[in-house]
Amino acid sequence: MFPIATMCEVLGVSASGYYAWSRRPESAHTQRDRQLQVLVRASFEASKHRYGSPRIHEDLLEQDARVSRKRVIRLMQADGLKARARKRFKCTTLSDHDQPVAANLLDRQFTADAPNRRWVGDTTEFVIGDSGKLYLAAILDLFSRFVVGWAVSAVNDRHLTLKALDMALRRRGPDAGLLHHSDQGCTYASEDYQRMLDASGIACSMSRRGNCYDNAVMESFFSSVKSETADRFASCGEAKMELFDYIEVFYNQRRRHSTLGQISPAEFERRKTQEGVDPMENRTERGFPQVPHPSSLSLKEEKTTKTDHHSDTVH
Repeated sequence: MFPIATMCEVLGVSASGYYAWSRRPESAHTQRDRQLQVLVRASFEASKHRYGSPRIHEDLLEQDARVSRKRVIRLMQADGLKARARKRFKCTTLSDHDQPVAANLLDRQFTADAPNRRWVGDTTEFVIGDSGKLYLAAILDLFSRFVVGWAVSAVNDRHLTLKALDMALRRRGPDAGLLHHSDQGCTYASEDYQRMLDASGIACSMSRRGNCYDNAVMESFFSSVKSETADRFASCGEAKMELFDYIEVFYNQRRRHSTLGQISPAEFERRKTQEGVDPMENRTERGFPQVPHPSSLSLKEEKTTKTDHHSDTVH
């Protein structure tokens, strides 16, 4: 340690100025930063490190905290908070079969004007232990991105996809005329699967072979699952518990979705059922203006901010 007087002389600061600064109370801005930092970390921890600055900002606004997005970014950077990064994953489609293949009726129209009009489904795999596998089949409603059905199994066969479809049908009870889109995998092209679709009056649509963009919403969903939970688990039991918690508790009910105006799929559907409330009011890509939050910006904030490494990917 060096004497205060020596350090002040080296730094070109007066000793009296240093002592005046050390005794000065925190500014109101600094005190507010400390308060906001508690809320930022609480949101980050509640999301299990899945949220970046856009969703944490929305959490704070819902708590009536007057704060700008730039301030949230700065506080996250100062606290070393960074959302989980995405990874690339391999395809699990088993398309070498002689079953009939349906036309691509969806044609990348990844929106719907009401629930149970368009569903998309797909299957992905997780690693269990050193070399085991666990497969997840899921079905999403394109209206709200709500996961309406899902199932897991150690075997990637038609029974897995049938369980996911059965859950979706029981959960939603759709009317005839629903469009179901998937890849050309043998599990979706099987007689049993097609028979269940026909019995429910559901039209079948399939992606073109080897074209992942035809089912981009499901690809994005699985990317989120793996980046926000894990792509490998110690055991099947752990994987099942983690996937249930992510899909049913977090993703459907709480996770803010950029395509839905930063609200959850369940909240989006609740707004649909409320009289006089348009659930698509925040969906700028459909021509609706973004609704500003009453406490969207603080009056004073730093002029420049480092590039935000915490932004979230659209689903």
